[in-house]
Amino acid sequence: MPEQFVVPQFIDAEDKIFGPVTARQFIIMISVGLTEFLLFKLFSFLVFLALGIPFLIVGGGIAFLRVNGQPFHYFMLNGVQTLRKPRLRVWNKVYTDSVLKSYMKSEPPPPSTAFHRKKFTSGSRLQEISLVVNTGGVYVPED
Repeated sequence: MPEQFVVPQFIDAEDKIFGPVTARQFIIMISVGLTEFLLFKLFSFLVFLALGIPFLIVGGGIAFLRVNGQPFHYFMLNGVQTLRKPRLRVWNKVYTDSVLKSYMKSEPPPPSTAFHRKKFTSGSRLQEISLVVNTGGVYVPED
C-alpha cells in the first residue's frame, strides 16, 4: 500500500493575528499610527492635516488593498521595476549596410546530397543498452 501524504492547501493565506487582520497589516498600521502621532506632536494642526491624511490613506492602502489578488506593495514594486526598465529596445547593429547587401547577393551553399543510413541495432544490442541503463552505468558491455 503506497504511503499517503498530506498536501498543504491555502499556502498563500497569511496568518491572522486577531479577526481579519494579518501580522503584516498590523505592523504597517502600527508604524503608520506612530508616524501620525509624531506628526501630531511635532507640527501644527494644519501641517498635521496636510501631511497626516495623505500618509494615513497611503498606509491604509498598502496595508489593506489588493491588486489582482496580490498585496498592494507588490503592485508598487512591480510598477517601480517596470519604470526602471528601458521602454525602447534598440538593436545594436554591428554590420554596415554594404556588408549586409553583399550577404544578400551571395548565393547560399548547395545542400548536401550525401545520404547516411543509420545502422539498425540488433536485439542483443538493445538488451545490452537496457542493461546499462537499468544498472546506472555499472554494467559495461563488451565492444
